[in-house]
Formats: sequence, C-alpha cells, structure tokens
Amino acid sequence: MLYTLYEMQRAAFLPLRAGVNLQSQFWKSPLNPFAGTEFGRQAAAAADVFEAITRNYGKPEWGEMQTEITGVSVPILIEKAAEETWCTLLHFKRDEKAFARARAAENRQHDEPDPRMLIVAPLSGHYATLLRGTVEAFLPTHDVYITDWTDARLVPAGLGRFGLDEYSEVVRRMIGVVGPNANVVAVCQPGPIVLAVIALMSEDNDPNLPRTMAFLGSPIDARQSPTQANRLAETKKMRWFESNMIHTTPPPYTGMFRRVYPGFVQLASFMNMNLERHTDAHWSFFENLVEGDDDSAQKHREFYDEYLSVLDMPAEFYLETIQEVFKEHRLADGVMVRSGRIVDPAAITKVGLLTIEGERDDISGVGQTQAAHKMCVNIPKSERLLHVHPKVGHYGVFSGKRFITEIAPIITKFTGDRFDLKAERAFRARP
Repeated sequence: MLYTLYEMQRAAFLPLRAGVNLQSQFWKSPLNPFAGTEFGRQAAAAADVFEAITRNYGKPEWGEMQTEITGVSVPILIEKAAEETWCTLLHFKRDEKAFARARAAENRQHDEPDPRMLIVAPLSGHYATLLRGTVEAFLPTHDVYITDWTDARLVPAGLGRFGLDEYSEVVRRMIGVVGPNANVVAVCQPGPIVLAVIALMSEDNDPNLPRTMAFLGSPIDARQSPTQANRLAETKKMRWFESNMIHTTPPPYTGMFRRVYPGFVQLASFMNMNLERHTDAHWSFFENLVEGDDDSAQKHREFYDEYLSVLDMPAEFYLETIQEVFKEHRLADGVMVRSGRIVDPAAITKVGLLTIEGERDDISGVGQTQAAHKMCVNIPKSERLLHVHPKVGHYGVFSGKRFITEIAPIITKFTGDRFDLKAERAFRARP
C-alpha cells in the first residue's frame, strides 16, 4: 500500500512541477525586467530547489569517462564483461592506443598490464554510479571492473528469490570472470559476504582466487562501536522490519508484485539520520542560486543527483542481511552458512588483507571492519594492513578528495606490492 501511495503522490506532483518549471523560466527570462532583482532571483532559486527535491531520480549514467596516465589522456570504454538477471559486471577498458602512448611516456613496454581490480559495489539502496569517484581513482593504475546491481522493481517476480546465498553465488561468479590474482575491493555492505566467498574459494583451492581483498567501511562485526543503524537492527524484532520496511512493487513496474525494500524508504531513513545536515545543504543551495554562485550550486546538484537516485532491494536479501549480519553476527561468531557450508575465514592463507575505516564513520563504526583481521588468523602479518583514516566519515572512506589523495594511494600500494607481472602476463596470454 505504501508503495502505491508513494507512486500516486509522485504522479500528483507532476502538474505542480510543471507549473514550478514555468515559474523558474519566467524569473530567469532576459525579457523579464524583474529577473535580476533580489525578489526575482529568490523566486527562481525557490523554484529550482523545489524541482530538485521533488524530481523522480532515475538510474544515473556513467557518462563519458577518461583518465590521465603520465600526462596522456586515456579515454575509457565501458563494456559489459558479464550480464545476469541481478548483476552486470562492467569493465572500464582503457583505450589501447592512448594506453600504449602512456606506457611509452613511462618508458614501459606497451603491453605491460596493470593489476586487475574488482570493486564490489554495495546493494544497499544506491546505484553503482555512487562509486564513480572510486572507479576514477584507480583507472590510472588498475584494470577496473565493478558490480552493477539490478533494481529489484525491474526484475519479474517469476524469476524467483534473491537472498544472501544467491548474492554470494553471483559475487563468486563475478570474481571468476575477472580471473585469478585480481584485487577485490568490497565497499561497505558486501564486506561480510565477500569475505565469506573468498573463504570458501580458499577451501576449494579455486583457481580464480584473488591476490588481495580490501574492505572499506564494512560491517564485518557490527557489534564493534555500534552506530545508530546498528542499534536499530538490534532493538527491533524481525517482524518489525517485515511490517514496516517491506512493500509490494506496484504496476506498471516489470517487477510488480515482488516484495522489496523500496529505495525511497531507505533514502528517507538516511536523510533522517542527518536531517540537519541535509537541510543546511539545501539552504546553502538556495543561497548559492540567489547569489549566482554557479560552481557551488553545480557541486550540490551533482552530489544530490547521485545521492537521491535509489534502487529497491529484494525483500529476502534485505531481511537476511539484517538477521545474519546485524542481529546474529554469524560471520563473526563462526556460524555463517553459505551454500550449505560453514564459512571459516581461517581457511584464507594466500590472499592479502587490507581494511580501511573512517575515524568519523557513523554507519560502520571503527572496529567493525578491522574485525576481519581477528578472523583471518592464517594470513601472514606481512600480508595484512589495518588502516583507520583520521577525520573522514563513511562516504569519505571511498569517495571525495581525501579518498583520492590519501586513501586510494594506500590501496594502490598494497595491491601493487603484491602484483605478479609474470602471472598477469600468463593470464592475459590465455586463448
């Protein structure tokens, strides 16, 4: 019912939005003698803020991308390396000719490969494009892939469930597509499952075992430094989550009748957690529009265009995550079962471990991610690195200026120090 009411409200806003857009054009028109007045600028700014708040944000596009390597601009071609119902594996392939020129500028052989990196994006409300900055940070030094999860409201209900077991199997298949000796980076939510998958791969002596695994702000053990989100999960019963967070996708979506955790519900929760901050941000947006500060206004638009774009999660995936990760802490207690098998992180012996936490993380508190080190007891100390970054919050662990200039280089060095060029060439030479 809530989902249907939400869609009805969105439809009801359409004529009002049309009127407000006309108002914006009127107050910005050079033919309007009052356009440049204080009142005119305020009226136009108010219309723009209303438009931004009430817009229906669809899935963002990656857009044209390029990177710079040794002063050479290298265009990026985004290809689908694998495509399944619930996930598409995207490959950010660097233009071969431009990449060869960059190699020449570095006095390196043109066919010398870089380490491969798989970024496992969170399936937690936002699209993979939220990690655009994460991807861009590694394009000069890595051959980058990312998981692009499907919006549950677009998956027909007849195609079946998608819970943690199905999610784990997809992650393992995607690691297999990227191939052996790659570097897997799990951002936030997927951390516990990625660790579980790599533990099972280690037990199986899987030929596609990655060389390193990095966890950025992940709830490996959510009992450590519990945050507001952790306390909510612990204090509410599962029936409360089922009754209040799970809704049925309405027509005309292709996933109609599928039970989901709607993106707009999660977005409302996130906004309420930091309501004052978001209110201040929109007030500053209004002031910047009035003052004609286009650069600041554009930065606001870019951030919120991404932040307000949300997808739905399948109900079973969401509920099982709450149950296993945030209520019962199964991985940390050594009782997590994936695909019918007990997960034993101690089985991991050949994969380097890097954990990154933010000192001010209010979603995955300090200690939750580094808990992986206590579980992976058979990884040599020389193959581990635990890092807590000062003065950054949750999103700062994987995006923003400090991530690009301070955190990404740590990950790059960790993976680069463990890069086997001979093995990489052998892998790429396969028929």
